[in-house]
Amino acid sequence: MEQIFAYPDLWQQALVGTLVLFFAGGAIAIVLGFVVGAMRVSPIPIARAVGAVYVNVIRNTPLTLVLFFFAFAVPILIEVPRGSFLLLAILGLGIYTATYVAETLRSGINTVPVGQAEAARALGMGFGQVMGYVVLPQAARSVIPPMMSVLIALLKNTTVAAGFSVMNLGSIRANMSEKGENQMITILLVMVVFVVMVLLLAWLQRTLEKKWRIAR
Repeated sequence: MEQIFAYPDLWQQALVGTLVLFFAGGAIAIVLGFVVGAMRVSPIPIARAVGAVYVNVIRNTPLTLVLFFFAFAVPILIEVPRGSFLLLAILGLGIYTATYVAETLRSGINTVPVGQAEAARALGMGFGQVMGYVVLPQAARSVIPPMMSVLIALLKNTTVAAGFSVMNLGSIRANMSEKGENQMITILLVMVVFVVMVLLLAWLQRTLEKKWRIAR
């Protein structure tokens, strides 16, 4: 703990960087993942094909390469303001994690009996109405545990951005090393911080599961 008290600003900056990557990247992943997940179960063949290509290409590409593309290829293809590595890292994490959100959502949708969707369509509902009023509310209950696992993975994946000059808890070891601090202690402290954050997410998962269970 002496390291934290000796360099509070550095630890605060690293923690804020991790939280920004997590929340902003998670927001992109959830929104994009829901869109891609809907495309994966869409009755329109081209929508299913586009969703499948996106998921299979991005999910099977290592996250390091995805961030490498955003850090070095994107600035060449389009004009990016200097010092925008944080924004690029957020986009990379969000787009990468969206594939897992989409597949998690698709698995949840598959747990909803087909007869319910067919009955809704028989009543004259369109695809969007069937998804929004019948399928997704039921699928959401079953995907809470796997979706939380995806978010926990995203939280830990934020450390990869440290290799691209983005300040977060993954890069604080190098900073402490430059200051002559014990690196093993730094790693242990970072581990404790991540354990605390993961436990908070696990608590949120239990709370949501309990709430949804009552709602049934």
